[in-house]
Amino acid sequence: MKRQIGVIGAGGWGTAIALLLAKKGHAVTLWARREELCQALRKQRENTTYLPGVLLPASIEITNFLVEATKTKEIVVLATPSKAVRSTVEAIKDFVTPGTIIVNLSKGLERNTYLRLSQVIAQVVGNEDRVVVISGPNHAEEVARGIPTATVATGYSLEAAQEVQEVFMTPKFRVYTNTDIIGVELAGALKNVIALAAGVCDGLGYGDNTKATLMTRGLAEIARLGVKMGAETITFAGLAGIGDLIATCTSKHSRNWQAGFALGQGESLEDIRKGMVVEGVNTTETAAMLAAREGVSMPITTALHEVIFAGKPPHQAVTELMLRDKANEIEDILPRE
Repeated sequence: MKRQIGVIGAGGWGTAIALLLAKKGHAVTLWARREELCQALRKQRENTTYLPGVLLPASIEITNFLVEATKTKEIVVLATPSKAVRSTVEAIKDFVTPGTIIVNLSKGLERNTYLRLSQVIAQVVGNEDRVVVISGPNHAEEVARGIPTATVATGYSLEAAQEVQEVFMTPKFRVYTNTDIIGVELAGALKNVIALAAGVCDGLGYGDNTKATLMTRGLAEIARLGVKMGAETITFAGLAGIGDLIATCTSKHSRNWQAGFALGQGESLEDIRKGMVVEGVNTTETAAMLAAREGVSMPITTALHEVIFAGKPPHQAVTELMLRDKANEIEDILPRE
């Protein structure tokens, strides 16, 4: 069934999803914040900044007016940076109907409130049952080019998640449902922290042993916090957990990995952030504060926080991680009662 869909955000991920949905036959409107990008997309039918070489079909309408991308739409897809989610939903709330499904693609936690992004959206629109989250190992560069990919759709309502599953699923984009929205969102947000750390290790010249250790122990601390916040342990073994972690820590498509690599090479965070959105930086700060509030041990997150915000040399942070008190691996994975 053909759906009327608005995609908010013309970065790489928003453009890739707009293309995927249009190719499936849905009526898609893509919103670009900047007028100059909007005009370039209309003229060239190509997002040369984020997805060079990928052409957009003429069927995708492109606008920089939010009302055109949201009013009368059955589904509105948010593909903005996480820090812009609240302001974006505030801007569109009067245009969407109570029945509109809002699908969030962003991964992060709101600073100061510690809210997951679905909670932010539900707080603004007042209807959590129409909020769905998509998360998984999904690089826009690959999705846009039809490379086989899988992801997870989750929501407060299984019915809404299943509806999104049906709308988004294609022979090249397999969508699973998961009822653990807490685990899916926390996994998606916190893996950016570990990906930053993985990039730092690569920038320092460390090897595969180091990265494998970092990813495994990183997943353990993500799961610790997740379970404390009400998530299901098994979610972290799935696509939104270890799947996304692998993709983000090992791929040069990953902006978080790129930023971490530059940090490991000695570049300043200020210079790094001039050229790209790095979700993991803000998430590192929020996660460290959340872990402290909840009394959850997250040593990698804490060490990265000290590197980014307190100027600790990365080599020193790694040494201190290696010399922590001895522990039993299995007993150390989940919180002790």
